[in-house]
Amino acid sequence: MSSTSRRTAAALAAVALAGTLAAGCAADASTSSSASPRPAAAPSGRDCWRSGTSGDDWDDWDSWGPGMGPDMMGRDDCSWGPGMMGGHYWQRGDGAPVKTLDQARQRTDAFADRLGLRVGEVMQFSKNFYAELETPSGKLATEILVDPADGDTGIEYGPAMMWNTDYGMHRHGQSRTPISPDQAQDRAQQWLRNRGSDLTAGEAEAFPGYYTQHTLRSGKINGMLSVNASTGAVWDHNWHGTYIATSEH
Repeated sequence: MSSTSRRTAAALAAVALAGTLAAGCAADASTSSSASPRPAAAPSGRDCWRSGTSGDDWDDWDSWGPGMGPDMMGRDDCSWGPGMMGGHYWQRGDGAPVKTLDQARQRTDAFADRLGLRVGEVMQFSKNFYAELETPSGKLATEILVDPADGDTGIEYGPAMMWNTDYGMHRHGQSRTPISPDQAQDRAQQWLRNRGSDLTAGEAEAFPGYYTQHTLRSGKINGMLSVNASTGAVWDHNWHGTYIATSEH
């Protein structure tokens, strides 16, 4: 398949997926993403904060990554999705592998600066690096991923893309939070029990529009999941792989 055809197919798939997930998660509080979405087109060759980039190499990541390249409105601004947002949410790496938490923090620091945010917790998994971004005042803002293969950095797919009311695809959406942190933790624990899991849900951390929490086995981090603050829908972060280590502030 030609690169143009692959980009078109990826863009159309992303539009369909975004609509399906947004509707499904709002309608069914017991729904979770059971399989990692396939990748969207990722701009290549230069820093995507500059204009004039093209979308190719859409299959660089094992799971769906941000940055659609040329969007459906004909712009090449590397924004989330095909013309759905005006902000820039992807930064191309330099091609060098990211192997340590310190290297991942350097990539996340550079990305956070672009958004006027700062980096909090950074975690290493077998498939990617994960980081929490905070506002200057210390409030949790969004979640991002770093591709260990080449340093590509972007807003995390899943809840950070679909549910975040400040930095996601549906910004300025439903901002009320009828579900408390304790209720979100209880909801996550019930979701795990319903699936016969021996994991326990950790403390719920509040992001705009949703909560994210670690899943624990015998008190040790195993993975993470998120709970929508308005609907109670649960979304398992099943794209990380095996947990390795954490770097705090």
